[in-house]
Amino acid sequence: MGALLGLVMDPVVRGRLAERPAPIDCLVTHHPHLPRDRMGHRLDASGRSLIIEAVARVYGLDIGARDLTRDVHKRWHIPAHHLTASVAHCDGYSAVALSSGAVNIGVDLQDERDRPAAMRWLGTLLGRRQPAEIRDFAECEALIKASHVTKETFAGVRLPAWRPGWRPTNVGAYQVRSATVAPAMHLALAADAPAPVRMHTPTPEPA
Repeated sequence: MGALLGLVMDPVVRGRLAERPAPIDCLVTHHPHLPRDRMGHRLDASGRSLIIEAVARVYGLDIGARDLTRDVHKRWHIPAHHLTASVAHCDGYSAVALSSGAVNIGVDLQDERDRPAAMRWLGTLLGRRQPAEIRDFAECEALIKASHVTKETFAGVRLPAWRPGWRPTNVGAYQVRSATVAPAMHLALAADAPAPVRMHTPTPEPA
C-alpha cells in the first residue's frame, strides 16, 4: 500500500483528540504500484485498511478491523476512540477524512474524465440549466456519504455556487467544500458541523 505523503506526525495524541473545535484531518495517498486485475483495472486497497493506517498516522492509535463499525447510513465510526471517518478511491489515489468531534463526515475524489452524459444528468438533478462540473459530482458523493441522503433520494438537493471553504446546502446542517489536490483530481468534503480542515496532500513522485 502506498505511503501517505506530506504528513507530519504529531506525537501528542491526547492534545490532538482534545482540540476544540475538533479539526477534520483529510489525508490523500498516492498508490502508484497497486496490483491490477485481468482487465488492467487497479485493485484498490480496502477502505478498512486505509482508515486503520490513517488513524495510526494522525493519532498514533493502534486499531484493527474489529474496531470499525458502520451505522445504518454506512458511515464509518471508531467508537472506542470517538472517531468518525470516511474514505474514497480514484485512479490510484485514496483519501481518508477523520474527525474526533461528534461530526458526520463524507469525502470523495473525482478525476477529470470526460463524462458529458453524467454531467448533464447531474446538472438537471441539481436544478441547473447547464451540466454540472466534476467538483459538483465530488461534492454530491461526499454529501451522500456524510448524510442520510442516498442516490435514490437525492432529487431536490441543491449546492450553492462554488467558493473556497465551507458552503451550506439545503440538507439540514450539512455543508460542503472542495479543492484540487492533484493534477485534474478534485477532493470534496461534507460535514454536519463544519470545522477547520487539515489537508495532507501528495507531493510529486520522484522521476
